[in-house]
Amino acid sequence: MRYLRRGSGPALVLLHGLLGYSFSWRLAMPVLSEQATIYAVDMVGTGFSDRPRGLDCSLRGSAERLLRFASEAGLSSFDLLGTSHGGAVAMRAAALAPARVRRLILAAPVNPWSKRGRWLAPFLGCRPVSALFLALAPFMEIAHEALLRRLYGDTRRIPPGTLEGYSAPLKIPGSFQYALSVLRSWRRDLRELESQLPRIAETPTLLIWGSQDRAVDPASAKVLQQHFHACQLRVFDGAGHLPYEEMPQQFSCTVSDFLAQTSAATISYGAPRI
Repeated sequence: MRYLRRGSGPALVLLHGLLGYSFSWRLAMPVLSEQATIYAVDMVGTGFSDRPRGLDCSLRGSAERLLRFASEAGLSSFDLLGTSHGGAVAMRAAALAPARVRRLILAAPVNPWSKRGRWLAPFLGCRPVSALFLALAPFMEIAHEALLRRLYGDTRRIPPGTLEGYSAPLKIPGSFQYALSVLRSWRRDLRELESQLPRIAETPTLLIWGSQDRAVDPASAKVLQQHFHACQLRVFDGAGHLPYEEMPQQFSCTVSDFLAQTSAATISYGAPRI
């Protein structure tokens, strides 16, 4: 598993979305690394990490790998920031190890109450459709650009080099297979996630959403918020699904403020060891 490490202080693990990788956090890391040791991972199966055959791509499987990474990195406890599919993985990891995940920051996390993608994800994940998709994968660059642009509330805010950066690891064989494998267990994963939320109800949590998110319904934020006892919600007006790309300064400052406000003596910090 490839990862980037930067900064000093309490450990903060950054977890990208489905077709993203550590590149997603390039604009937020300079600010966040001023108060934390950042670990920005490329989950196994994507980015520039390995793509082993037969990988368990369920939320639980991904969460277990993330916790194993944290153990290998010497993190007895850490804060966890996840976006989109990575946000769902983050919640699942926290539910598996609630004593290790101190705080959650979730940027438009996939959740059981968003109607967007509810039918499309399982459809794309079924094997006949997956086979057709993979056959067309070499010709998907134009479609990928259109999809990426759709994730922004205002395409004028797309940073230079963004498409090239996100496209680079997709040229590695196995990239699209990973994404389609994730989609195959989508409905079951969301049911399991909902059943596990009571285990993390006490975890201090920050939810960040863009008001123009076309991927994960902003209306689901309020429902998700109700499952946490200490949960803040921040909605960025005009932003789409990638607020850390469109409004990086506002995003980073919002996360930094949350970390500063919730760093009470009751939160135990495990010193990172590499």
